[in-house]
Amino acid sequence: MRGPVALAGSGEYLPEMLEVERGLITGRPGRYVQIPTAAAPEGPDRLAYWVRLGLEQAERLGVTGVPLVVRDRQDAEDPQIADQVAGAGLVYLSGGDPRYLAATLRDTLVWAAVLAAWEQGAALAGCSAGAMALAGWVPDLRHPRGATPADGTGLGVVSRLRVIPHFGRMGRFLPDRIADLTAGTALRPPTGTLLVGIEEDTALVGGPDRFTVEGRGAGWILGRGTRFRLGPGRVLDLTDPPTG
Repeated sequence: MRGPVALAGSGEYLPEMLEVERGLITGRPGRYVQIPTAAAPEGPDRLAYWVRLGLEQAERLGVTGVPLVVRDRQDAEDPQIADQVAGAGLVYLSGGDPRYLAATLRDTLVWAAVLAAWEQGAALAGCSAGAMALAGWVPDLRHPRGATPADGTGLGVVSRLRVIPHFGRMGRFLPDRIADLTAGTALRPPTGTLLVGIEEDTALVGGPDRFTVEGRGAGWILGRGTRFRLGPGRVLDLTDPPTG
């Protein structure tokens, strides 16, 4: 049986998200695989930052942290790195550049190992860039009007969702870009998919069709000029999403 999927708006490896992460790994093997690939374009210091943060969270949880420093596709095709995914209770893709993350992992040994672990019951989580990359398509939040679906093929784990993380902050400071994403015909999710915003220190947890809002904030269903808020504990049912 596949494990749950968690899509977090922000806060990976921080105390604010400890209980969300605890819920994902409880009852599963205490092997917490952490993949900071999305931060690789920012350099080794940033990768080291995510490794340290992840190991600190694993210690708080009382489980074994297993950081996999996959910097590029060569690393992602390394069988010695891919083998370390086996036995995971939780695999987590942290923040950075979502399109780099998806392009680096897609169709590689490491990604095949992640999918195998997930199929065998491990939880699979992504935060910020990681959450965006798990979708079927990754929006370009820097240039939303110029992007097209072909520009940002995601990893396809939650192919019926498209994700905007940090939504509480982004909704306040970048409202025009959010409007572009929900109104532009090239960016509008096709029939059968939803564009969702996830606030800071908040996650949508579940799958494949039902996700519960966990953490301190809300999830948002976004449409053409409309927004529908789902507070903590509310359920997003993809077979019958709320519209008002």
